[in-house]
Amino acid sequence: MNTTIAVSPEIRDKLKEFGNKGDTYDEILARLLNSAEERQLQELLMDTTNCIPIEEALEHAKKKWQK
Repeated sequence: MNTTIAVSPEIRDKLKEFGNKGDTYDEILARLLNSAEERQLQELLMDTTNCIPIEEALEHAKKKWQK
């Protein structure tokens, strides 16, 4: 079952720019959403907040688990 989403003519025209000949709006939106999800995942994986350099982590581990 499909639904209708109201968009302005400007947004409709921008969506068309992302499509290929014969693409439906559903296909265009699915591709854009997939791209956005991939970008969010990449940003999450590449986030260095609360990270420490590997050298610092190794030094910490050596001190913590000395023989």
